[in-house]
Amino acid sequence: MSKILIVDNNGDLGQHLASNLAHAGHAALTASTAAETLACVRTHKPGLVLLDVDLPDMDGFELLRVLRRQLGDTPVIIVTAPRRALDEIIALDLGADDYLAKPVDFDLLLAHIKAVLRRTEAGAHQSEHPPEPKRLVVGDVQIDLAAHIVRVGDRLIDLPHKEYELLVALAENAGRVMPIEELLTQVWGPEWIGESQTLYVHIHHLRHKLEEDPARPRRLHTVRSAGYKLVPISTHCSHRQRPSRIRKT
Repeated sequence: MSKILIVDNNGDLGQHLASNLAHAGHAALTASTAAETLACVRTHKPGLVLLDVDLPDMDGFELLRVLRRQLGDTPVIIVTAPRRALDEIIALDLGADDYLAKPVDFDLLLAHIKAVLRRTEAGAHQSEHPPEPKRLVVGDVQIDLAAHIVRVGDRLIDLPHKEYELLVALAENAGRVMPIEELLTQVWGPEWIGESQTLYVHIHHLRHKLEEDPARPRRLHTVRSAGYKLVPISTHCSHRQRPSRIRKT
């Protein structure tokens, strides 16, 4: 079973959580600083990280960036006392797989851990039988599925993991309105127990990267009370005026 690394500046709280996870059948490690976290990651290669962003020696969001580089797709769940309204948005945009605000009920935390691990294991199983490399093209939006490269026209677009998965889901269903629940299930997995706000945040960020004017989107459309759809960009063709007849006088 994958080890769970608990990163919390309150050492006693971390140990208490580790004990509860052990009773639930999960091996757990603890760290209370960024330095301890990085050392533990190098030594033990955890399968999931519970990260408190309020740390004494490094900003937790900066640590999240480092963990993303070192751990790849290893899931990270932010479990922290919110400091700003935008904290959840920042965490998800930096690649966190989930976000929970303290205080959090242990049974709810355990449910989120199990859901994230199931999604990770399902993704690993699918990667054992990868499809043939291919591209998705929707108008001027081009997605190289093998290289995970996205272009809009001549622009190279850098997308975090979940935004990329969201764009792929929309591109595979180009022209069709995808309901919110279908997108949540396809991108976050059938076990997702979070809120729709997570999808709205990712759509907002994705639209700002795809569109020249996000307030007037031409590619990624919201269909009120229905969902979202990705469409080929429409090219405006100017009307060619007929030459006026020359009247003989």
